[in-house]
Amino acid sequence: MFTSTNKVYGSLEDLKFVQNETRYNPLGENILAHGISEKRHLDFHSPYDCSKGAAHQFVIDYARTYNLPAVVFRMSCIYSPHQYGNEDQGWLAHFAIRAMEDKPINIYGEVKQVRDILFVEDLVDAFLLAQQHMPEIIVQAFNIGGGVHNTVSLLELLQLIGEYKGEEVPLFFGDWRPGDQHYYVSDTRKFRKATRWQKAMVLTRRRNSL
Repeated sequence: MFTSTNKVYGSLEDLKFVQNETRYNPLGENILAHGISEKRHLDFHSPYDCSKGAAHQFVIDYARTYNLPAVVFRMSCIYSPHQYGNEDQGWLAHFAIRAMEDKPINIYGEVKQVRDILFVEDLVDAFLLAQQHMPEIIVQAFNIGGGVHNTVSLLELLQLIGEYKGEEVPLFFGDWRPGDQHYYVSDTRKFRKATRWQKAMVLTRRRNSL
């Protein structure tokens, strides 16, 4: 099993959005209802995207050519207790750690970007189900994340951290980076249909873990 990333879809620049006080929302009804599916074309925008995307294509093609039991997960944001996140990986934990250390958080672009988030135990369940169903799902890539029912914007997370901290978190703003996405939410229907995967944890039940 190879763990790739939602970043292989690039910046999703063709999507149109509306925004409210805290977040961007896509105008397309299907994406709003289900998220981004595996039918989306790949579009690498950074060395990280290229390395992940090239590797997961190698995995799929080797599996296809040599009949290897392999699948790819294009994963969104994973969070867990004790996660030591940094600016590029594990950003939910990174935000909390910076706030606890009374250090400012760097924000690139704006604060209304939306991501779906997935609790680590649900990801482990997905790994185990993929292993169990490998003969049926071999040589496929799946979007794995919290889905449309488990999303958060940067601003909403910062507000939540500020509530716990009792004061606003200081921010530094920089320009948008290549490949940054205004909105990314995983459409997990393909994997759920193939394996009957069900996410046990949703954001409202895990707020204290953030």
